[in-house]
Amino acid sequence: MVNEKYALVSVYDKEGIVEFCRNLSDLGYKIISTSGTYKLLRESGIEVIEVSSITGFPEILDGRVKTLHPVIHGGILYRDKEDHKSQIATYGIPNIEIVVVNLYPFEGTVRKTSNLEEIVENIDIGGPTLVRSAAKNFERVLVVTDKSDYSAVIERLRNGENTLEFRINLATKAFNHIARYDAVIASFFSNYSSEKFPEETAIPLRKILSLRYGENPHQSASAYALFTLDKVLSVFSGEVLWGKELSYNNILDSDVALEMVKAFSSENFCCIIKHNTPSGAGIGRTLYEAYEKAFKCDPISAFGGIVGFSQKVTKELAERFVETFYEVVIAPDYEDEALGILKGKKNLRIIRVKNLDYQHGRFEMRSINGGVLLQEKDSLVEEIRRCRVVTTRKPSEDEWLDLQFAWKVVMFVKSNAIVIAKNLSTIGICGGQTSRIDSVRIAIEKAKRMGFSLEKAVCASEAFFPFKDSVELLAKEGITAIIQPGGSVRDDESIEEANRNGIAMVFTGVRHFRH
Repeated sequence: MVNEKYALVSVYDKEGIVEFCRNLSDLGYKIISTSGTYKLLRESGIEVIEVSSITGFPEILDGRVKTLHPVIHGGILYRDKEDHKSQIATYGIPNIEIVVVNLYPFEGTVRKTSNLEEIVENIDIGGPTLVRSAAKNFERVLVVTDKSDYSAVIERLRNGENTLEFRINLATKAFNHIARYDAVIASFFSNYSSEKFPEETAIPLRKILSLRYGENPHQSASAYALFTLDKVLSVFSGEVLWGKELSYNNILDSDVALEMVKAFSSENFCCIIKHNTPSGAGIGRTLYEAYEKAFKCDPISAFGGIVGFSQKVTKELAERFVETFYEVVIAPDYEDEALGILKGKKNLRIIRVKNLDYQHGRFEMRSINGGVLLQEKDSLVEEIRRCRVVTTRKPSEDEWLDLQFAWKVVMFVKSNAIVIAKNLSTIGICGGQTSRIDSVRIAIEKAKRMGFSLEKAVCASEAFFPFKDSVELLAKEGITAIIQPGGSVRDDESIEEANRNGIAMVFTGVRHFRH
């Protein structure tokens, strides 16, 4: 057996395996196989050896134990050393040079059934063990876990190009494959655990896009989807109806647009995103009116932006929309005529995300050098009419509506975030400044530069006002209502200034910091 070469084949997904094994046989490999794979190969006229005839031990426990045997793993793990060769000769262990395995469909099973017994039975034990053994011994063994590699493997073997580099590449792919497989299982069981943030964890990711580049052209990048059992609202779950592939920055900005659209899904709502923050947003009696409000807030920043709509895009809206250059439009649907008009813009990516009722992921990750930060998503949206009015004057009905609108928008602006709104439209937005007063000044200046009157507008601040200076500035411009978290040791100073100017002020008690 030492002088013969063997390939161990045990696959759940049998597509392409018959032709692959026939080619291996033609190349002089003896095929060892298990249960269903063995039966298929034999019925297909391929000479195949059943594992049990090699091990001298039958498959047991309903097939749970087939390949977990020293004869099999010895044949995979032995190294090209004299003492190893002597041992496999002594014990009649086969010289296994190729291991071909794909795993029980655990992920597919959890997506189609809630039956825990069936799910558990689809946790593969022998398969990952075989893969791990073969990948560890890459110096001698070639491991195949992906059917898309079958043709390349045969070509390499035929041409004498089974190089160390090739085997290392396949071993790397194999280790990543079983790592994700185990991470998916751990992720599933975390749903039954009371521990939100376990001491050790693995993140199950699958590559879905090779991007042209990252944030800048000199940076390479790819997009990965996270395994989850939840029906998650995501750019990746959308359907790209038109346009070239999404870029790294397109995906980041589209994610913000989609988050905002979901927050206003029951309204005729539009937002325009630039550099991961809204440049304008609006609610209208029609979607067309909502777009006009969002656009007029900052037409300069709108150029080249990402636009999100909460309702079906109409022909009339599409005709107005194409007057400006945008990178991406994302909406739950489009009228046929609207789609035709939008496709006239060759550089516009058109995305349809139908299920705005799907939830956001429960957690979000941020990478840092050498690590990852993990936190729960900020999905809390306050009903501000239940929040505390801290001034003598209470908001009017129109002010309440604008305050609720502005407070939801400010959640998506980089801190320190300021949103000035009027008639369910943003008229001044600023965020990402190192001081609150600078954000207030810039938001006011932008609103005035765009020709808006700030009289009877409202202001939402994501951060509390620790000094009265911000309230003074807003009062001078005619702002009549303010919403902010409160919680500063000098809250009284801001409250007194608001009362002095007849401004209604609401404290939410919650901050939505967006770093």
